[in-house]
Order: sequence, then C-alpha cells, then structure tokens
Amino acid sequence: MLMNFFRKLMYGRYGSDQLSFFLLILYVILILLSGLPHLGILSWVALAVLLWDLYRMFSRRFDRRRAENARFLAMAGPAIRWVKMRRTIHRDKEHRYFRCPNCGQYLRVPRGKGKITVSCRNCGASFEEKS
Repeated sequence: MLMNFFRKLMYGRYGSDQLSFFLLILYVILILLSGLPHLGILSWVALAVLLWDLYRMFSRRFDRRRAENARFLAMAGPAIRWVKMRRTIHRDKEHRYFRCPNCGQYLRVPRGKGKITVSCRNCGASFEEKS
C-alpha cells in the first residue's frame, strides 16, 4: 500500500539520477560537519542542498533536469572514471595495467610474463614493459 502511494506520487516526476545521489551524499557530509564547533552555518547550507535535491526529484521538467545531470557528468566524469579504474586495478590481482605513452589508453596484460612488448589497440604504439 505504501509502495503504491509512492508510485502514484512520483508518476510524471523526474526522480533520482547521479546528480541527486551526489547532492544527497553532500547533504550528509555537511550535516556531519555542522556538528563541529563553529560550523553551525553548514546546517543551513545542508538544508539548502537537500531542498534543491528534493526540488529536482519532484520536478516535472525532464529536459532541464537531464541537462543539469549532463553538465554534472561532464564535470565529474573524469574523476568518476579515475576512481573506477583505481578500484579495478586494486581488485584485479591477475593483471597489470599500463597507460599508453602515446594516447593515454589503459592496457591490461597478464602478470608474471616477464618483459613483454605491449601494443596499444587504440593508436597502435608499441612499448616494452615488465609484467
């Protein structure tokens, strides 16, 4: 019954996206920091962030919300990709990752093969690395 209420409430509304998730995380961080001495003003900033997030989620202007999210992803995209690549490298113990010196593409090679010649699929450059 409660789920049905939320479905009806959100029908025709924008809902959540990556920017909404980021704003929610920012809200939690600001609320936690506002508990520190001399940082009480951050609770008002956190409230403004939360209200902006709720406004975006309940908005019916899909085109504007998508444009906002696209601008956010254009700015935060490189950082997001970097974090995901670091997590992949940390978890993958069977391969080594190298960056192509020519184009910057990440290349994955098996570990323990000694000195190997790596050729980039993107630009065709070849270079020697120790795996």
